[in-house]
Amino acid sequence: MAAALLGFAAVLWGGAAPKRQGAAAPRQSDAAIEAAIRAKFAKSKINEDKFQVRVQGGIASIEGRTDVIQHKGVATRLAKTGGAAAVNNHIQISEAARQKASANLAKGRRRAQIKRGEARSEDRAEAQQKR
Repeated sequence: MAAALLGFAAVLWGGAAPKRQGAAAPRQSDAAIEAAIRAKFAKSKINEDKFQVRVQGGIASIEGRTDVIQHKGVATRLAKTGGAAAVNNHIQISEAARQKASANLAKGRRRAQIKRGEARSEDRAEAQQKR
């Protein structure tokens, strides 16, 4: 009773009614979430991969294949920002993409692996040795 009076008084004085703890926000329908995810995919670079999206019970399932490893993670993030409560990502990464990533790691081309003062390429290393 006191909470109801407090909420009514807050409305009268122009304030917002206190939020009830544990009250869930209204959930979107599965069709609306699926449409939002498809729209986000269409606006992004991953649209070219043509992933299949299904939403059931607020959980998005994504399937398809890609030649870019990063597209798998991007698809998950876009689905979550599209309103999915959880994402089951079943996107398969091509063998060529896996080999390319493995070769890049073997060469040490990741920026995180370059130390300060170290040459960033073989050309610069040779130029420094000639000096």
